[in-house]
Amino acid sequence: MDKLFELGMAGIASSATIFIFLIFLFVVKEALPVFLGHVDTSKGGEILSPDQLERMNPGDVKEYLELTNEQYRRLDQDALRLMMEVKYQAAQDMATDPQAGLNTASWEHMIFPYQWTGYEQPGYIWQPVSSVPKFNLIPLLIGSLKTTLVALLFATPLALGAAVFVSQLCPSRFREWIKPSIELLAGIPSVVLGFFALMVLAGFLDRVFGVQTQLNASVAGIALGLAVIPIIFSISEDALSSVPRHYSESALALGSSPWFAAWKVVIPAAFPGIVAAIVLGFGRAIGETMIVLMASGNASIVSWNLGDSTRTMTATIAAEMAETVFGDPHYRILFMLGVMLFVITFCSNWIAGVVIQRLKHKMEAAG
Repeated sequence: MDKLFELGMAGIASSATIFIFLIFLFVVKEALPVFLGHVDTSKGGEILSPDQLERMNPGDVKEYLELTNEQYRRLDQDALRLMMEVKYQAAQDMATDPQAGLNTASWEHMIFPYQWTGYEQPGYIWQPVSSVPKFNLIPLLIGSLKTTLVALLFATPLALGAAVFVSQLCPSRFREWIKPSIELLAGIPSVVLGFFALMVLAGFLDRVFGVQTQLNASVAGIALGLAVIPIIFSISEDALSSVPRHYSESALALGSSPWFAAWKVVIPAAFPGIVAAIVLGFGRAIGETMIVLMASGNASIVSWNLGDSTRTMTATIAAEMAETVFGDPHYRILFMLGVMLFVITFCSNWIAGVVIQRLKHKMEAAG
């Protein structure tokens, strides 16, 4: 019976690992053409007049309009003609635009600035729905980092202060009430926090600081910090509570105050766990979608000003995925943003693991 139970638990653990791997594999598969340079947005090829529809065989029509067999069967002759007219008119409108032949899904245009028609200087532009789609990733990367850093700067001091108080300074009769109350924040849906930021926090910060735009990186970051506080608090409090009591008792016996003992003895001993809490908070913040979608303003601006509207990678995926056509460049690049989020989270966790191991070795050597 015990053996059967062990096999069942091993199967559950293996299933979870396999599901995560399959999700990652699916996202990478959809984004792979972008990484390999097989996605082309240039408007080349012959443009046909709608009058030629009657003289084209079904295979040529499907290829020209980029239709699947199922899509072609659902469309009648009038719908096909309308699609050809739209494509023909779009080609006429872009005939005088020299940038219509650019492959804007290349890494050159997705990373570096470019002098686009109508702009006074080279810029980083994310504008996927236009006559010449623009897919520069820098505004989205900066927006994600801005909101995440604001969230950590807001949440970390509050969460660590609460963790130190609850684990070291709070009377036991109050600890039973304070700890669950703080952890209860984790149960608040992110859409509720986003609505709070949209309706209350944005107006409050505007009245206090007079920001240029009500929905900006600061509003989104602070609301994001409310979602991060329970994670940092819970893990930090566990790390602080795991420090042997004789550490602080020895410091108190030597005449230290409870606060001094916590600051100079307990916190350094629990520092690897505190770093792990902050890293997990970073992963939670950079992967959040609904809060930043509702409270950031969703303007893809390259600016480190926290009072400007911003746009994150997660909000971009959530807002634009429903507008894309399966397999087109916009669709592929949104999946590439998902891969970038995977990579950023993996790298941050790996770096944190290395730092934590070094801190542990240093502390063991010092002890």
